[in-house]
This record gives sequence, structure tokens and C-alpha cells, in this order.
Amino acid sequence: MAATKKAGKKTVKKVKPAYRRVLLKLSGEAFQGPQGFGIHGETIQAIARELKEVHELGVQTAIMVGGGNIFRGARQKGFEIDRATGDYMGMLATVINALALQDALEKEGVFTRVLSAIEMKEVSEPFIRRRAVRHLEKDRVVIFAAGTGNPYFSTDTAAALRAMEIKADVILKATRVDGVYDADPEQIPDAKFFAAISYREVLSQNLKVMDSTAISLCMDNGMPIVVFNMNRTGNIKRVVLGERVGSKVTPA
Repeated sequence: MAATKKAGKKTVKKVKPAYRRVLLKLSGEAFQGPQGFGIHGETIQAIARELKEVHELGVQTAIMVGGGNIFRGARQKGFEIDRATGDYMGMLATVINALALQDALEKEGVFTRVLSAIEMKEVSEPFIRRRAVRHLEKDRVVIFAAGTGNPYFSTDTAAALRAMEIKADVILKATRVDGVYDADPEQIPDAKFFAAISYREVLSQNLKVMDSTAISLCMDNGMPIVVFNMNRTGNIKRVVLGERVGSKVTPA
């Protein structure tokens, strides 16, 4: 935060965020930390602290959580199960993560609401678009759970859909790497990094940014995506402030 002195008094210049309203996509892997499964307490507390800093900037923040740290739906290895049933089980896993994140945020003094696409009135509110927008306007962090509420749709697609519905300025896609590459940089050290790339290039090169349905939805509605490394402390705030962090996916 910049600061200047004037007439013997310290005047603080407030930093202006680049975005007014954002949707942050957190995969289930973001919650598991170094233990490799489940919910890691220190990791989720660190995420909550970063989100509090963003919230204090005055940015309206919505979060779509995944559930892969608990159950990966039909992709669960060694477990043959009907696709629709597996997807519903994965949706329930996202609710667990949403409640854990809500608890961590509220311990940091941030007011939150969990909105679930599958009705669970004892633990969350049902997703209603106008209600979600109103919570954001009232300075609450909104956590979306249960994806779209339908099987065969990923939480990436759910994130794109919710971003359109709440009229977010951008989707922030948190990953384990620094942005978009032409190959997995964890497997191929010399993979090419893209600071900026178009939706069509992502689709034509089959880059693993988000699934093709989510990318197509963003392309059709001109929703920008910033892909960044969640494991670098402070990156969420840097992205929100408009710093050159990660990769940006745009129309051109």
C-alpha cells in the first residue's frame, strides 16, 4: 500500500483493485495441502487469510469449490460406479469443502453464505441468482457448492455458469502451476508458458485450462479467465490488484 507525507501528517493512498466482482474457482486439491487428501487445516486457514485480504480491498468475492480431495465422481480410481451417481457423490463432497471454507473465513471475521445447487436447507441456502447477487452487494463472501446440481457437468463449467449469472468481471482459476502451458510443466520442464492466450487457441490446442464446455461458455459471453498459481502466497490479491500474475485467457 502506497503512503505519502503531507504537512507533517501521513496520508495513506488506497490501492484500487482491478476488478469489482470476481469468481474464484478453487479445486478440491487446493484444500488437501501437503497431506494429499481430505482437508488440511493449515492450508484452508491460509486460503481464508488471503481471501480476507481481498475482501478488505472492497472486492465482491464469490467462490466455486471442487471436491476432488474427497471424491472425484466417476473418475475415482478403482471404483466402478454409474457416472451420474458418481457425479452426485462428487457434488456432496463440494458441500463439505464449502462448509470448511465458510468456517475458516468466519473465524477470520469475514461474513459468508454457502449457496448449494442441491437443496440442503439445514446447512446452506439454495442457489438463487438474485439472492447470490444481494449477498455480494451486502459485502458477504458467497461460496457456491454442488456445482450446477446436475451430473455430467464439472465444477469448471459450474464456475463459468455462476460467473455469468452474477455478472462477475473475471474468473480466477487457481491451479498448482504458474499459468497456462502447452504441456504439463510438472512433467515437462521446458513446456511453453502463455502469458496471454485466446479461447480458440485453448480449444484448438486442447490445453487443460478448464474443460471445453466451460471455455466455450466463457468464449460465447466474453468472460476473461486468469489462471494462476494458488501455492504462491499472496497471488490472489496480486491478481485482483491487476498485477501481471499467471496467464490471461481472452477473446483475442
